[in-house]
Amino acid sequence: MNMQKVFKHHEPKIEFEEIPASTDGRGIRHYNTPTGRYPSVTTVVGWEKREFFREWRQNNPKESRRCLSRGNELHELIEDYLNNKELNLMSCTPNVATLFTQIKPALDDLDNIMALEVPLYSDTLELAGRVDCVAEHNGVLSIVDFKGSNREKRESDIENYFLQGTAYALMWQERTGNPIKEFRILISNEDGTPYQVFSGKVIDYVKRLYEVIQNYKKTQQVLTS
Repeated sequence: MNMQKVFKHHEPKIEFEEIPASTDGRGIRHYNTPTGRYPSVTTVVGWEKREFFREWRQNNPKESRRCLSRGNELHELIEDYLNNKELNLMSCTPNVATLFTQIKPALDDLDNIMALEVPLYSDTLELAGRVDCVAEHNGVLSIVDFKGSNREKRESDIENYFLQGTAYALMWQERTGNPIKEFRILISNEDGTPYQVFSGKVIDYVKRLYEVIQNYKKTQQVLTS
């Protein structure tokens, strides 16, 4: 691939052991960590929107499957690129190749990559999941999340993305001892609008994250009582 950047990698001196995951009959994903069975970050931070998305998936099963496949393929392509693998976009699904090409300038702002798709968990938050990326974005060490979207996002629509980034930052600090103060959400849109980069400070979303976790736990207590 022409004009392919060579990314530097600086992995921390810690082994991120794999943690098996399973999804129950209610669609809730859990990870069996060494210290407990914890729900996934995505499940918890998206819990308040679960009914909306459940209904949407039921009414749009074909589009739901397409979006899931698109997201998986785009993430794999981005991971390969950041791992300095040679890419062949001609072998990709055309819309995914377009999404990657659109977001590539934002990816090129990353460097000094510390982790890609590693499992994390927190005994404090009682959450687990896989972080997309930990790297410097324009020189600022950040949790980085990659998204494909049908259309341009508004900040008011994606609080769950910000809470996800916050949760992974806290998990990373708990697992490695190294704090991360910011997150970045990189989004490529199918409607042809320019790629989007949303940034935020972890400290600004910690309180809201704890509120969402507690609301999730209360709901689970009601459902299981």
